[in-house]
Amino acid sequence: MAGRRGARSGRGWDAIPPRTGAGMAADDDAAEPRRASGRRGRRSGGEPSGGGDAHSGGYPHRDGEVPGGDADLRPGHPGRPDRDGRARGGGRSEPPRSESEVAREICLRQLAVRPRTRAELAKVLTRKEISEEVISEVLDRYDEVGIIDDAAFARAWVSSRHHGRGLARRALANELRQRGVDPEVAGEALEAVDDEAEAETARALVDRKLRTASGAPDAIFRRLVAMLARKGYPAGVAIRAVKDALAARDAEAAEFADALDADALADEASGLES
Repeated sequence: MAGRRGARSGRGWDAIPPRTGAGMAADDDAAEPRRASGRRGRRSGGEPSGGGDAHSGGYPHRDGEVPGGDADLRPGHPGRPDRDGRARGGGRSEPPRSESEVAREICLRQLAVRPRTRAELAKVLTRKEISEEVISEVLDRYDEVGIIDDAAFARAWVSSRHHGRGLARRALANELRQRGVDPEVAGEALEAVDDEAEAETARALVDRKLRTASGAPDAIFRRLVAMLARKGYPAGVAIRAVKDALAARDAEAAEFADALDADALADEASGLES
């Protein structure tokens, strides 16, 4: 019987000592961490237990990268080629842009925010150290194709600021001058705001402020005249607009307004302004 069992394995059973229950448990405990470590390595894409690397049979990551492999083969690394075949940070580089291209890009960014005059764009380009020759070339071309148009800019500016902010011609002329609009071009745009339009806008501003105004009539009068003066209205237009509005407000304000000599006050204010 023993011979037959020995023949089955090629050697006697006594060549392999029988494993005891404690020995089997010890061996199983030692093997389990190795098996678990291997599973964790494969599951997380990290190195397998035993410190293996790409050249010793390490498991690859899900993106195909081998841990411990060449760093320049990782996705996004400067040495790894893009989809178009160029190497990042290596390979072909973009050709340098000309000064004209840079100037055009600056202008288009400025114009994307709001319309601008030729003088405003020239000021920005000068600050960016663009040469005068290129500035003239680019802005002349923009003039030709209508990308910049100081006359159209002035008309739109006057309409928007007069109706939206209630600015008078004097304030509008000052703003156009600050933006480099030629005085003749500005004058043509300002013709859209005549004396009647100024008087109507001034009265509308005063009526709106009177809804929430408080205090004695003389204090209200001074505040409202000062408000119109800041918006560029001549003294005569401002004083008359406030006097008429107070006269229509209530009895106390009307009595105060009747006592005002608008013409005398306007002449006095005009003398101070000059």
